[in-house]
Amino acid sequence: MAGEGFKALSDPTRRRILEFLREHDMTAGELAEHFDISKPSLSHHLATLRSAGLVTDERHGQNIIYSLNTTVMQDLIGWFMGFAAPREDEQ
Repeated sequence: MAGEGFKALSDPTRRRILEFLREHDMTAGELAEHFDISKPSLSHHLATLRSAGLVTDERHGQNIIYSLNTTVMQDLIGWFMGFAAPREDEQ
C-alpha cells in the first residue's frame, strides 16, 4: 500500500490535485481549470490517485465528484513516521 501511495505522491501534478481536493470536493472539469494539461492526462493522474486510495470518486448524476481520502493519507504518514521512531533495541 505505501509503495503505491508514495509513487502517486511523487508527481507534482498529483500533489497539486490533492491540494485542491483538500479545500473541497471537485469534478474533473473543475480540477482541469487549474491545469494546462489534456483531459486524458488529468484522467490518468486521477486514476493513479484512486488506485493508491488517496482519492475517492462518487457519481452524482452525470458528474463524478472526487474527494480526498484522508484515512489513506494518515496511514502513509504513520508508515513514514515509523522510521523516525526509535527502535526497541535502541532505547
